Amino acid sequence: MASITTSNAAKTSASSSPAANYQFALIALTSLFFMWGFITCLNDILVPHLKNVFQLNYTQSMLIQLCFFGAYFIASLPSGAIVKRIGYKWGIVLGLIVAAIGCALFVPAASYRVYGLFLGALFVLACGVTLLQVAANPYVTVLGPPDTAASRLTMTQAFNALGTTIAPIFGAFLILSAATAAVSGATPEQLDAIRIAEAGAVKFPYMLLAAAFLVLAAVFAALKLPQVEGDEEIEPIVGGGSAWQFRHLVLGAIGIFVYVGAEVSIGSFLVNFMSQPDIAGFSEADAAHYVSYFWGGAMVGRFIGAVAMRYVDDGKALAFNAAAVIILLLVTVFTTGHTAMWAILAVGLFNSIMFPTIFSLGLYGLGKFTSQGSGILCLAIVGGALLPVLQGVLADTIGIHLAFLMPIVCYAYIVFYGLKGHRPVAHQVAKHA
Repeated sequence: MASITTSNAAKTSASSSPAANYQFALIALTSLFFMWGFITCLNDILVPHLKNVFQLNYTQSMLIQLCFFGAYFIASLPSGAIVKRIGYKWGIVLGLIVAAIGCALFVPAASYRVYGLFLGALFVLACGVTLLQVAANPYVTVLGPPDTAASRLTMTQAFNALGTTIAPIFGAFLILSAATAAVSGATPEQLDAIRIAEAGAVKFPYMLLAAAFLVLAAVFAALKLPQVEGDEEIEPIVGGGSAWQFRHLVLGAIGIFVYVGAEVSIGSFLVNFMSQPDIAGFSEADAAHYVSYFWGGAMVGRFIGAVAMRYVDDGKALAFNAAAVIILLLVTVFTTGHTAMWAILAVGLFNSIMFPTIFSLGLYGLGKFTSQGSGILCLAIVGGALLPVLQGVLADTIGIHLAFLMPIVCYAYIVFYGLKGHRPVAHQVAKHA
């Protein structure tokens, strides 16, 4: 596994220790997990908002997630190369700057009221978030003993979930509050003025986020963090030249693909689903507040998981949670009213440990290929771009209610990965014996 080195001064200081440095670095990294959780979940508010502003169908509105998560597919491997070249710390700084630029681009997009410009701004923002993920996720896994990597990553992901819990409230107050339902008697000029005001509602929140990303970039540039040694100084576990040779990594990439695709699909449709007359009949702003229960459940589950998974097998915990989600989705599809609503919201609690657990299981035993493996796993986040579009097509054809059958297939694969697919080939972990 990768080793951590400190500066010469730290090495000679009696008061410094690797454990202390790791703890400080992990505390600093939690702010990043919070921010990209916040920015990603804000898309769940943008989907119904821009659907209303531009009068889109479900498939068209899912282009928001296609552009955002499609950036992971395009930028993940280049981001892995960048991190390998400039290091985890400066990869984080660069990612924060790119994310700030993406947020700032929402201002001209709103001013010109062009859907394509919004999608372009989201793509730039997502490229920055991708670089952050490629740098920060493996950084967390190596900042401490490998046996507790899943627990450590789950804890930092809990703060990611805190961001996703707060984002719907933030979006409901600053974005969806601009929505105007009573437009039936408005003239074309009044309707246009309303749409302009609704489009402009994104300017202030995204400028705040741009400023926050720039402040974080300055903070991380000034911080002294433990550094991972270069790949050429780290011995591989097995011979060969690519992370693709690890079966459990490849299957883990598929797991990330279907998990992120399913989670994003569910989150993207929550506001519209709860707005249906046979479910809850909420306004979009009221429904957005309930989205916080979905992500709040993920936050609670991650804090619980960070402790419980020190004693429970990672694979079995993953399979159990995925099976629970399948049951909840079946309840959602075959019931109506508040039963269906609370069943879909409860999915967040069981989603909680899935991403960090699949990620850490996929990276286990990769040695010098850890950075490349992280890039491959982040590449698989493209599931969040493709599967929501598929669910959008289903919603337009068979209805938003039955469209929730699609994620069930995704979670069935995760059950398989938790029970069997995550196990490395024996000779690839022989040196750990």
